[in-house]
Amino acid sequence: MPLTGFSANKGLQVTLVLSLAAAISLGITRFAYGLLLPPMRTDLGWSYTIAGAMNTANAAGYLLGALSAPWMLKRFTAVRLLIAGSVLASGFMAASGFFTAVAPLMVQRLLAGVASAWVFVAGGVLAARLGTWYPQQSGLLLGIFYGGVGWGIVLSAVAVPAVLTAHMHTAHGWQWAWWWLAVACVCMAVALIGPARYFKRQEASALYAVDIKATVSDNGQRAVGASMETRLPSNNRVPLSKLAYALAGYTCFGVGYIGYMTFVIALLRDQGLSAERITVFYGLLGLAVVASSRLWAGLLDRAKGGGALAILNALLGVATVLPALTTAWPWMVVSGVLFGGVFLSVVASTTALVRHNLPVSQWPAGISLFTVVFAAGQIVGPSVVGWIADGAGGLRQGLLVSAVALWVGALLAWRQPALKTPA
Repeated sequence: MPLTGFSANKGLQVTLVLSLAAAISLGITRFAYGLLLPPMRTDLGWSYTIAGAMNTANAAGYLLGALSAPWMLKRFTAVRLLIAGSVLASGFMAASGFFTAVAPLMVQRLLAGVASAWVFVAGGVLAARLGTWYPQQSGLLLGIFYGGVGWGIVLSAVAVPAVLTAHMHTAHGWQWAWWWLAVACVCMAVALIGPARYFKRQEASALYAVDIKATVSDNGQRAVGASMETRLPSNNRVPLSKLAYALAGYTCFGVGYIGYMTFVIALLRDQGLSAERITVFYGLLGLAVVASSRLWAGLLDRAKGGGALAILNALLGVATVLPALTTAWPWMVVSGVLFGGVFLSVVASTTALVRHNLPVSQWPAGISLFTVVFAAGQIVGPSVVGWIADGAGGLRQGLLVSAVALWVGALLAWRQPALKTPA
């Protein structure tokens, strides 16, 4: 039952504002770089390998942040980590506008990745806590939180091209886009003070002594055990060999999806797409992310083995290959909407697989394992795709490789059977 004195509408309102944490951490800090890559590469004379390495550094930082988050949460409350991480992410975004050399820019991307992981982890823990207070709305509340990633993408899609156009005759005009994004993140961080105060009041009221144990993985995967006075037994011995196909398929997803998000805007610009159409493309992709939070719920409930992961990987492969095969505008729209409507649900599919196939005591270890292999894929993906794009085939060849990686992941995941969950 919800906490005394607070309505279900209040929970929705708090979650809507809390979703700005997802907008900061992934929607802007991670994905806005794809919009800035083309002008930075042109201005600074980068190869696609260097351009991809920037997102490799960000993904590596995100992994470090995710791995260190449990340690941080033992020393700081989730509320403090949320606000501190938001401020740090904003600062590192702003700092990216003050450098032109590769090394300091790469350091900024790595540090921004660490801070953004802290924001997403802390926001996810708080969203999960709301779900325990309002169990009948828990799925909706988590969906709203994840949807914040899409709002960050939409904001970037509208603002970054406009800022770039306004400063197109300014030396290093792309720097102004970094600063604008940093200001937007600061404004969101200020807005997060409202939910922070809400949770502080709840904790101070001592109406409920809710103990939440959470393991948070990349893009919002989480295993939460909530109890009043009891704790689940710990058992971290996950059957690796029995989940091998799903783990391999998820690794391929990490390689393929980040290649698309890093380079698709650069490809569209190379194909002569106007700034207005790029804004529409990226904005529709973001709106599809917002809408996707409930779209695949039925599939995730039904698929006990790797079927959901396989289907979603296959669909992402189709979305990824379209810009490499055609320049027709309608197909570009299909690519963006399909990609946005699917990619976060792939993350959710592994959480569902863990829940379907492992005992509750192994959920944290199982989800952490999927997090690690996914991180490995998305760390490798941008640099490999960039290196391929530097070859004769260009960016089209790079996206073809990304699509193949996703399809290979689909085939591997399809072979993952459901396990017999121990009692």
